[in-house]
Amino acid sequence: MNENVNKSALFNGSCFALITTAFTFSIRAGILSQVGERFGLTATQLGFINQMFFLGFPISMILGGLLYYKIGPKLIMQIAFITHVIGILTTIYAGSYAVLLVSTLFIGFGNGCTEAACNPMIADMYSGDKMSKMLNRFHMWFPGGIVIGSLVSKFMTDNGMSWQAQMWVTMIPTIIYAILFFGKTFPKPKLQSSTSIAENLKAMASPTFIFLFICMALTAISEFGPQQWVGLIMSKSGASPMLILALVTGLMAVGRFFGGPVTHALGQTGVLLMGAVFTAIGIYMFSTVTGGMAYLAAIFFAIGVCFFWPTMVGAAAQRVPLSGALGMSIIGGVGMFSTAIWQPIIGSWIDSDKAAAQATGLTGDQLDLAAGQATLAKMVAFPGILIVLFLIFFFWQKKAAPRSDAKVAAAH
Repeated sequence: MNENVNKSALFNGSCFALITTAFTFSIRAGILSQVGERFGLTATQLGFINQMFFLGFPISMILGGLLYYKIGPKLIMQIAFITHVIGILTTIYAGSYAVLLVSTLFIGFGNGCTEAACNPMIADMYSGDKMSKMLNRFHMWFPGGIVIGSLVSKFMTDNGMSWQAQMWVTMIPTIIYAILFFGKTFPKPKLQSSTSIAENLKAMASPTFIFLFICMALTAISEFGPQQWVGLIMSKSGASPMLILALVTGLMAVGRFFGGPVTHALGQTGVLLMGAVFTAIGIYMFSTVTGGMAYLAAIFFAIGVCFFWPTMVGAAAQRVPLSGALGMSIIGGVGMFSTAIWQPIIGSWIDSDKAAAQATGLTGDQLDLAAGQATLAKMVAFPGILIVLFLIFFFWQKKAAPRSDAKVAAAH
């Protein structure tokens, strides 16, 4: 087989695998309230289901990162396909809350395998500026896929289609990536850098990495907390939750594509600080506005969270270079793990805020809106703390500017 054709098939397969991840994120967010009604679940129980999704991701991503050089991307993607199929089918045919927990864990595990295999595989297939360009195009499909998934979920919900039918849609990109990968020659993993895992771990014990580790836990929940609950929280606000999610992730896709010049102008620390400010404004607006103003809140929120993930990973790579690929996996893993931990807590906030609003005599849509906005008001604390931390980081790192911020931001 022609090498370029093989490369193209592997790259396109990687993109469809990431679209699967995006669909499981956006469509699951869209059907959360329907699943809650079908099984009679509280928001806290729905939070535990979300937790399984975000817990499976870092487990497989870190395991895959450690094993990539031993077993290669082909086997990791075979595991991703198997776990995706098991997770999607058991969600569709779930008969109980317990089965939903397990099925969602499988989906999260498959998503983490995709990240663990495809990032280094693309880096192995291309080099130099071409590698940065292709990684950038690959990562566009997470927010891009969420836009598509959000619009599909909205269309299907508006037309009375069941949540099971929506989950079937996630099988489409799953089957496509399996077909594209089938029979292809995967690149052999290039030799790991000269640094050993022991040296990686030693580097990760540095104050800078520990600081980034703590900040990543807060940046991730600032981004994924509001997004994962948007369907439940914003459903009575007078704005379409799925259009809000599509708007946020659409702006993120565009922003990340043109992220290099922004990061070059503001620097990593400047981007992180401004991101925290815009995120705080966006979440605060979500907690106070209704109707069309919710879309303006979505724009502020999208500008805020757009560069969080790639810039945090880039900061770990450039400011603690000896942490290596393992360090980047750990930073990404703690982001997803933090998001997992907070999901049932956010669910319990919704339940308690609903009880408090009921005590004031609110009912129906007014009750749901008041409870949702009270929960969002609590979430402002996440970017609020980050504003303080990134101010500290800005002045702390002022004399230690990295060599090439823009390239790193574009590459993730």
